[in-house]
Amino acid sequence: MKAEKVVIVGGGFGGLTVARMLNGSDYHVLLIDRFNHHQFQPLLYQVALAGLEPSSVSFPLRALFQGSKNVRVRMAEVLEIRPLQRQIVTTDGIFDYDYLVLATGATTNFFGHQRLQQNAWSLKSTKDAISLRQHLLLMLEEADGAPESELPGLLTIVVAGGGPTGVELAGALAELRKHVLWRDYPELQASSMRIILVEAGDRLLAAMRDTSSEAARSYLTQMGVEVLTQTRVMDYDGRFVELSNGNRIASRTLIWTAGIVASVPEGIGSAVKVPGNRICVDRYCRMIGEEHIFVIGDLAYLEAPDYPKGHPQMAPVAIAQARLVASNLLRHQKGKSPKPFVYKNKGVMATIGKHKAVVDLPWFSLRGGLAWFIWMAVHLISLMGMKNRLFVFINWVIAYFTNDSTLRLIFEPMSRNGNTAKNKK
Repeated sequence: MKAEKVVIVGGGFGGLTVARMLNGSDYHVLLIDRFNHHQFQPLLYQVALAGLEPSSVSFPLRALFQGSKNVRVRMAEVLEIRPLQRQIVTTDGIFDYDYLVLATGATTNFFGHQRLQQNAWSLKSTKDAISLRQHLLLMLEEADGAPESELPGLLTIVVAGGGPTGVELAGALAELRKHVLWRDYPELQASSMRIILVEAGDRLLAAMRDTSSEAARSYLTQMGVEVLTQTRVMDYDGRFVELSNGNRIASRTLIWTAGIVASVPEGIGSAVKVPGNRICVDRYCRMIGEEHIFVIGDLAYLEAPDYPKGHPQMAPVAIAQARLVASNLLRHQKGKSPKPFVYKNKGVMATIGKHKAVVDLPWFSLRGGLAWFIWMAVHLISLMGMKNRLFVFINWVIAYFTNDSTLRLIFEPMSRNGNTAKNKK
């Protein structure tokens, strides 16, 4: 009997979990991603702020399946899905499948604002984090010795979006200002660096309990972050941020974490999509009307009694759906009926700074130092590869005792003739 082919599109948390669970099975598995590495997105903000090396939060996909007899990896971009032919078209050719798992995740949602998309910085990939780090360091270098009239624009950082990424980024920037700015740039006053967090809703961390949201805001305010709720970023030209409250802020750095939109390949009809570009799935994470296409993670939209607007677009949900899909595929090989997806929320967390974090568990909430240690432990365990865990742990220990790192290095790209290329976004 010919082995069935399972094609997985996306090497994030969901896609990688499916591939690892099917490793060693009787399926022929092909994992396709436009990058050759898995990116641990929850720690990308630490790469952007020179706290961690990019390689510490990235892991090569092929290294995970060395010696595997049934899992193969291709670096390619999916151009189109052909459900009727059970084919996918990629930049590396056309591949047939018996079962397709779509785990392409989501990209930054600028809500149709073209100037925001052109001028703001996003933080969805290792590449984004490296580019943002380069930009932030160059802004500090330019500010050192710049006329006082130019300092507000160079040293004001606006973060749009009060979710976990925005809150963690704002907190890390505040710690950078407190512990590093005066050491590296003694001519600059720490007070001249402004960090502004803008959230359209009425509170931060909307997915968490009110007490955790209030604690996060209190921590940020104590750290000198200006928190603006019920305020939207309306426009940004690369020099000035226009807010819905009428304020106009001089800033060369707007970091956009205010929303995501699912990355759906061509070939998926609009009838199965909902706002946010998510794909409607049944209780078994199969795309509506297609028994051979599974959709998981940020891409999947499944209503449930506890989640009438669909499950949250978070890594734990993607991993849980991936485990269900892989388990059902293995059950299929044994002639067993599939099981439906039921999500058990184990908790939500966010860190704001040293000894400052909030954790919502199913029955109670934590904040402060204990919550911070829990946050670090969970993220260390979730990292891919023992070497990455060790390197991140060592960096965290050094930073804990020194409040510093030695990763603030600027590597400007070189052209072929050896000249230094200017920093461009």
